[in-house]
Amino acid sequence: MNTLLSVQNVRKHYDVRKGVLGKHYQVRAVDGVSFDVRRGEVFGIVGESGCGKSTLGRMICRLESITDGDIDLDGDSLAGISDRKMLQVRKKVQMIFQDPYSSLNPRMTVGDIVGEPFIVHKLAENNADRERKVLSLLNDVGLAAYHANRYPHEFSGGQRQRIGIARALAVRPKLIIADEPVSALDVSIQSQVLNLLNTIKKEYDLTFIFISHNLTVVEFFSDRIGVMYLGAMVEVAAKDALYRNPLHPYTQALMSAIPVMDPHKRKTRRLLEGTIPSAINPPSGCTFHTRCPHCMELCKTKAPLPKLISGEQYVCCHLYDK
Repeated sequence: MNTLLSVQNVRKHYDVRKGVLGKHYQVRAVDGVSFDVRRGEVFGIVGESGCGKSTLGRMICRLESITDGDIDLDGDSLAGISDRKMLQVRKKVQMIFQDPYSSLNPRMTVGDIVGEPFIVHKLAENNADRERKVLSLLNDVGLAAYHANRYPHEFSGGQRQRIGIARALAVRPKLIIADEPVSALDVSIQSQVLNLLNTIKKEYDLTFIFISHNLTVVEFFSDRIGVMYLGAMVEVAAKDALYRNPLHPYTQALMSAIPVMDPHKRKTRRLLEGTIPSAINPPSGCTFHTRCPHCMELCKTKAPLPKLISGEQYVCCHLYDK
């Protein structure tokens, strides 16, 4: 199974000014992340709010510029790519956004929203061909033909997310970035949308990056998972390996927080002390050392490098230094 996406030491830093005197700060939203995504797989990205996972997803779609590093998508380098070239590359990658309420233009009908990519990328021969393709997409995501003439405010949250999915499918992308696609939906609707994503993945032969803070949802949908903390990837592993044997202390704390119905199978909760450090002034060495129960002197001064532990499980932690 060959590589579709290669993220190579990418960084996204924002320059901001705060206070009366306009003091300059730099926010390190994403700080040196590397991973590969194979064709046909679902690569999950998890972490606390503010860890940089959504920013990373937007960088892959080039909705955010790349401060440093490179992203290779199916042979195209996205660092420094021109807008004209990116228009062509964008047919390879699309995004499903977290909020189905704000990601759709309220002044456009559903037919116009789903049909717009066909106009931008010149993928329809004429209006009749575009309308036929729009109705086919609506059918694929579980909506009816008459929905094409309605406006977004006439739909529920789950239906709006289906419209967003149909829009993403219009250009027949190779990769879809799903950024918290079910977090804004009722629990009863989340499973329906997840099942739909699983169905279209098979029918359209798609590769997914699935971003979420919900570890149960990620376990259901992903093949491999990357765990992010304060802009960095601290562990990457196959789903079964990660949930069976998490290695990084941060991953272990996350896994211990997953609710378990059977009281005999509940794990001891590993509570993390302190607060998440600021991305404006991250700690030296391992950025997790201020909250880590296993912190050593080395952790405070030297950043750990990724280490292959077993199979495809990588971890950035000095506990596994040889």
